Amino acid sequence: MSLRPRRYRLTANLFAIPFGVGGLAQCWTIAAQRTSVPSWPGDVLWLAATALWLSVLIGYSLQLGNGRTLTGELADPTFGPFVALAAIIPMLLSGALARHARDAGHVVFVAALIATLLAGGWLSGQWILSDTTLARWHPGYFIPTVAGGLIAAATSANLDHRALAQFMFGYGAICWQVLGSIMLARLFTQPALPIALTSTIAIEVAPPALAGLAWFNINGGRADQVAFGIAGYGLLMILVQLRLIPLFRTVPFGPGWWAFTFSYAAAAAYLIRWLAVERVTGRDEVTWLLLVVVTLGYSIVVLRTVRAIAAGRFFPLMSAPARDPRASTDDAAPRDRPRSASFDR
Repeated sequence: MSLRPRRYRLTANLFAIPFGVGGLAQCWTIAAQRTSVPSWPGDVLWLAATALWLSVLIGYSLQLGNGRTLTGELADPTFGPFVALAAIIPMLLSGALARHARDAGHVVFVAALIATLLAGGWLSGQWILSDTTLARWHPGYFIPTVAGGLIAAATSANLDHRALAQFMFGYGAICWQVLGSIMLARLFTQPALPIALTSTIAIEVAPPALAGLAWFNINGGRADQVAFGIAGYGLLMILVQLRLIPLFRTVPFGPGWWAFTFSYAAAAAYLIRWLAVERVTGRDEVTWLLLVVVTLGYSIVVLRTVRAIAAGRFFPLMSAPARDPRASTDDAAPRDRPRSASFDR
């Protein structure tokens, strides 16, 4: 029996964990700004998201260079799009930071925005140059440009950069229209996603939710024609999620489950904004109900994540290639290399 310690591979989809916690923080913060909900849960969650992002970033960065390069990670058809979250998350965090330290928040936002734009441009070019078939695509491809652009638009508006907010809204919305058409064609006409990637279908909810939140920030929280149009498509995507519940229940637990968290939290935050815009009677009570449901869902995912990590079943293992039995025992031990990529394991 080998006594060699187990080594794990940290993949880019692990950035979905701090991204998801940031989504829940955003949900509580938006509720606190428009109802009687206290602000401290959002502040605590922002701190947790920051700590988790730093932890994943450090661990992921330390593995680069050991047979793995950043360009190689970006070129990966499964994990490549999730690399952009390393830049998008601090852009999301910058809005919270700016409420307490405005200058620092602006600095973080500008740096993260530049990194997000570079990542989006690089990945879009990579997809043009690669020979990846449509069947290899998954809704995670929305992240670099669609999520990045729309989060940038919402944050820009919060930081009073109106022109930049409109610019980034156009960037994100047009990318959503282009990639959304491709993604639905892939889901409608190609073979079903691998089971480990099935949870990424939840990401389909995120673009209309993020677009709606960004638009409310830009237009001053008015229910205009654009807002209603975005909401209509968002409703369709939520109804699709309900139809897919039996499929989602077949997905084994792993990092892929964190794809549900940010998307559903963004949808809840968007609904909370609508309750405030329409001045719905009893909106405080409905807001509290939404927060309880979303937070309970997060708690379940967090608990299962902690249990899976403790059992050594959450992170994918690094496995060494088989050695030639004819090789001399004096030969250098082969370097570990990861198993074939899968989103969960």
